[in-house]
Amino acid sequence: MRSFISVDVEDSLILDRIERIKETLLSTRVYMKPVEKENIHLTLKFLGEIPVALIDEIYRVLLSVKAKPFEMEIKGLGAFPRTSNPRVIWVGVIKGAEELKNIHKQIESGLRKLGIRPDTRGFEPHITIARVKSGRNKSKLVKILNQLADVEIGVMEVTSIRLKQSILTSKGPIYKTLREVKLE
Repeated sequence: MRSFISVDVEDSLILDRIERIKETLLSTRVYMKPVEKENIHLTLKFLGEIPVALIDEIYRVLLSVKAKPFEMEIKGLGAFPRTSNPRVIWVGVIKGAEELKNIHKQIESGLRKLGIRPDTRGFEPHITIARVKSGRNKSKLVKILNQLADVEIGVMEVTSIRLKQSILTSKGPIYKTLREVKLE
């Protein structure tokens, strides 16, 4: 089962602001695949294909995370590997980044005991909003990324983390919550 651990973005004001940013990005006519509004989330850990038998063990790892609810400020537009060569476009996390890194570290530690390898690239909190599929009109896209580098998107309360299933379809992925852990 293809899966990941996330903080879901469900605040309608934040989602509407992200939608407007995606519309601006699409206006550049760069061929890209925006993330569907209902799928906007912050990935704490991509698990990939896991056996169904591991779901309850992963859930126990999530239950062991020590973290209280906190505010997450979403601000700024950027890209991986870099703004001048965008492949993945994201909005950043300013306030709450340290809390997210702490949660990620705890999850990685618990998952390592289950034989799940840690991320080798490190963890930098961000929310992917689009994936660039072609270099056509790249200069227009880079200009927009630079103009919106400090765009303010909003603040949301992070109250839970979720284990999600990613079901790949021809119309895009469908994400289904398998388990949810409330922060307390």
